Amino acid sequence: MPLKQFLDPETATLSYLLLDESTGEAVLIDPVLGQEEQYLSALDELNARLLYIAETHVHADHVTGANIVREATGCQFVAGIGTGIHCADRLLADGDVIYFGAEVLRALPTPGHTSGCTTYQWRDRLFTGDTLLIGGCGRTDFQQGDAGCLYDSLQRLLAFPDEYLVYPAHDYKQHRVSSIGQEKLTNPRIKGLSRPQFIALMNGLKLANPAKIDTAVPANMACGHYAGVSADTRAVAHNA
Repeated sequence: MPLKQFLDPETATLSYLLLDESTGEAVLIDPVLGQEEQYLSALDELNARLLYIAETHVHADHVTGANIVREATGCQFVAGIGTGIHCADRLLADGDVIYFGAEVLRALPTPGHTSGCTTYQWRDRLFTGDTLLIGGCGRTDFQQGDAGCLYDSLQRLLAFPDEYLVYPAHDYKQHRVSSIGQEKLTNPRIKGLSRPQFIALMNGLKLANPAKIDTAVPANMACGHYAGVSADTRAVAHNA
């Protein structure tokens, strides 16, 4: 079982554990604060050793669980260079890779939703964060969002073969995986839209800010160091 998907029901956030089965080395993508116990339990069940946490971007709707998981496992924290997260162990530029066992995770900058959005390619699978969602894409009205930049990032992703699978950071309609070919056929933010049309559409959205943006963004810029994390929560993570 080289891939395990997790769901945070409150925020509809999808997190992913990637495993090299021969060595037990693993990568965790986009962990959520409060869900650390299930990640650590999965690592224990799989007899896996977490080498990296990889964030797709600075999330505005939830606080990352990276700090607690990093403290509990001794893993490294990585994110895209465009995030400017100073507490990261490594910031990844275009084409940079991390290795876990014989497996390779490659970083592809896909800014637009935020300036630091990064898609991770593993085998024929793309972990697209909020850049490409199932039937949608990330909004562009905060955190240095840029609709034109997002359009260009989407074109980069759509250049992958149709068979490549798409694993986003969120889904609000109980979908769990798509493909590049499926998104080309059915995604209303992609199908039939020119760059000017896409920019007009995105700039015309009238959306309320995420409820947790004022606490989530600064906490995530600090790798999940968050004043609201209790000592009991840290103890659960360390003892799991």
